[in-house]
Amino acid sequence: MAPKIKKRLGKKHRQASTRPKLGKSVPKLKGAVKEVSPKQRKEIAAKKAAANAKAKTPTRSPDKEHRRVVGEEQMRPQGGEDRAGRSRFPAGMETRKAKAKAPVDPEVAEKRAWLNAEEIATTLTLVTANVGHHEPTRLPLVAICGRPNVGKSTLFNKLTQTRRSIVGDEPGITRDRIYGEVEWAGRDVRLVDTGGVIPDDEALIPAEIFRQAKVGLEEADAIIMVVDGRTELASPDMELARLLLRGGKPVFLAVNKMDTPEMFAAAENFRRLGFKNVCPISAEHGSGIGDLLDDVWAALPPEFVAEEPEENLEGFEEEFEEDMDGGGDPLPGAQDGDEEAKPGRRLRSHGEHISRETKVAIIGRPNVGKSTLLNAFTGTERAIVSPIAGTTRDAVDEVVERNGHSFRFIDTAGIRRKGKTKLMAEKLSVIMSRKHLEAADVSLLVIDAGEGVAAADANIGGYAHESGRSVIIIVNKWDLMTDVGPDGMRLFDGKPPADKKIYEQQVRDSLKYLDYAPLLFVSAAEEKGMEEVFKKVELVSRERRKRVSTGAMNRFLDKIDFQRASVPMKKRIRIYYMTQAAVAPPTFVLFTDRDVKLHFSYERFLANEIRDTFKFIGSPIWFKVKARNKKKEKE
Repeated sequence: MAPKIKKRLGKKHRQASTRPKLGKSVPKLKGAVKEVSPKQRKEIAAKKAAANAKAKTPTRSPDKEHRRVVGEEQMRPQGGEDRAGRSRFPAGMETRKAKAKAPVDPEVAEKRAWLNAEEIATTLTLVTANVGHHEPTRLPLVAICGRPNVGKSTLFNKLTQTRRSIVGDEPGITRDRIYGEVEWAGRDVRLVDTGGVIPDDEALIPAEIFRQAKVGLEEADAIIMVVDGRTELASPDMELARLLLRGGKPVFLAVNKMDTPEMFAAAENFRRLGFKNVCPISAEHGSGIGDLLDDVWAALPPEFVAEEPEENLEGFEEEFEEDMDGGGDPLPGAQDGDEEAKPGRRLRSHGEHISRETKVAIIGRPNVGKSTLLNAFTGTERAIVSPIAGTTRDAVDEVVERNGHSFRFIDTAGIRRKGKTKLMAEKLSVIMSRKHLEAADVSLLVIDAGEGVAAADANIGGYAHESGRSVIIIVNKWDLMTDVGPDGMRLFDGKPPADKKIYEQQVRDSLKYLDYAPLLFVSAAEEKGMEEVFKKVELVSRERRKRVSTGAMNRFLDKIDFQRASVPMKKRIRIYYMTQAAVAPPTFVLFTDRDVKLHFSYERFLANEIRDTFKFIGSPIWFKVKARNKKKEKE
């Protein structure tokens, strides 16, 4: 039997066959859709589907949506799905409490924690010119003490109107002494914030905190003891109160965290400690602080007004006369009659004026001896020293006078990788260390001689190099590498003593980008090599403010053989002339024929040639290109 051939329908019949059949089982279409063609009906259906999908799309950010999905998957209990993979629980059955407890992606949480630390760090105050400069004969000192996490640093920041001390919910954040100044009732007073005191704790860090606090309490004229008004009295409070009352100094009790007037009555319960002066305050909101300061200021010794010392202006008068008449010694490379080489023929930038104080940041990895180095510079136990990494959190600074020049040494916290920091206080310490580095003039990169140059040391040195700070490499603990026993071997590890030249070459090979930085071998524990450090810091701070005249730079360009520079041809440029635009760090502007970025090898070659002629010891050199043809050439 022949197969039955299906007759092909015409165009009109084909369109009719695609139309829905009308009947009881099929709903009637509305008038707006009933008259349209099948193609138009498909477009309308697609638009409706897209609108429905958009309505179901979550409006929260992708980060929050990812956490929501992850939380729902991890919140689902075991056996919560059937064989088909469908959940046995109806939609919306999970409670909000269960969703809130859902774990968050660790990478997302870590990134968010660092962002929060960055935001908090922007509000913190760096070391200022008057903080830590001790003048006991001029300003009285008031010490703030108490057990951990009672609000001492919050009160300190409130009184000094700064964010100098790191504040957080973690107990024991403040460890070293932090100094500031307060003005109240027309009188200036120095203020010191001490770490949380636990007198009976025998652990190393609490014991060192107690020792640092005792130093501040012994030199104080009045003491403010802070307690938490929302908690019951603890044994550390009673023991500390007993020690303070025995000292014979005016002591005032500040009952903190009394945020509302209704809570002030509860402060009377703390009179059991034996204090006559009890003042309820709220360090966070500022209530009650005025009454506390009135009582403290009334108990201070009479104000001492010292005679202003007569300034020796002989050197400044000579310098002023030289600037006015254009005299003075010509700058390096200048010739007779060179007007641009005379100091009186130009304006000075702020970095060229005589600096009364040089800020020196001590940077490095944790536990390389930074705090020990600060103590060796000051000759006191200014910072806590312990073998535990990460002991220093707040930046500790101290001013040292040497040969008529002031050096402000800033001991920063050890800079670690982000994965190594867990607590918020540690994250803030790392961020603030970099901020203090950027605000300093000279940085001392401390390296542990026993461990050598690590990858973290190279990264920290890169921070100083990129920020334009002058760098001095300090190889600490050199005594461990040279002290030998009767057998001629090192006591440190039983190996032969280290050779200074070989060790220096190894450091130079690891830190090639810091070839301009002086390198010193010291022993902070034995206070060896400190005088040499002072000399290098003074030299480097003077070199970073040195200026070379335009005439001297042009004569310098004529003597350079640029053919020795290993630079690709497409990156080669012709320098018409160059001038020094700024100091600290030295910055040179190159006027060239092409507007291209300076090749790193060309920049290094030019910097080495400048150093051979004009030195600039310990300071990085920056270059800026300015082309006559403003259009940038396509590479």
